Amino acid sequence: MNNLSDKEYLVKLANAKMPFGKYKGYHLINLPEHYIVWYKTKGFPQGSLGKMMAEVYELKLNGLEDLIRKLKK
Repeated sequence: MNNLSDKEYLVKLANAKMPFGKYKGYHLINLPEHYIVWYKTKGFPQGSLGKMMAEVYELKLNGLEDLIRKLKK
């Protein structure tokens, strides 16, 4: 279970960066949509990174990524 409040988690999501690959260092929320969709079909990584990427997918799917971008430090 996640011990962070919803607000803290959203701030963490907004500031999370891709740790590997072609887009290493990019904020997850700024990853290109085609890349997130590719991971959706391939399978997201295990653990918190995969969970955050799945949430970014849902945000992008619903056009809500700008709400998260406003939380970046």
